[in-house]
Amino acid sequence: MIKAKFKNTRYSAEGAPLLHIAEEMAKAYGYTANLKTDKELAQLIRLRIATLNQCSYCSILHHNVCRELGINQEKTDCLGSYWESELYSEKEKAALLYADALNIGKGKTFDDAHQQMLRFFTVDEIAEVAAIVINMNLWTRIKLAQGVVPY
Repeated sequence: MIKAKFKNTRYSAEGAPLLHIAEEMAKAYGYTANLKTDKELAQLIRLRIATLNQCSYCSILHHNVCRELGINQEKTDCLGSYWESELYSEKEKAALLYADALNIGKGKTFDDAHQQMLRFFTVDEIAEVAAIVINMNLWTRIKLAQGVVPY
């Protein structure tokens, strides 16, 4: 999958706190998991979190997955300003806003973002989107703590 080379500059993956939990979460909510959430939307959320958290490893991985899924390159290129773009549906914008609010509190308050999600998603679907965001946050934090860098 990843063609770039990476190295840990701080510590190895085996000693990473929470690694076992992250691996289990990846099985349930990662890019290879079988989810109810639309695959393209789930992948855009993962890429958004990877780039917001400035994780090179996760950004490269999830850009590659987007390409493999055939996601429109303009969508991945414009993800940093999705709210101003007509490339995304209102449902996608609601999910990305929710991911932003859950991740960094960007934009509207979290409750406003949750209310907007209710226009398009069931409570169970919202919980799954939240799990996707939480899973990505855990992985980006582990990779950042390890000092994983491309070379």
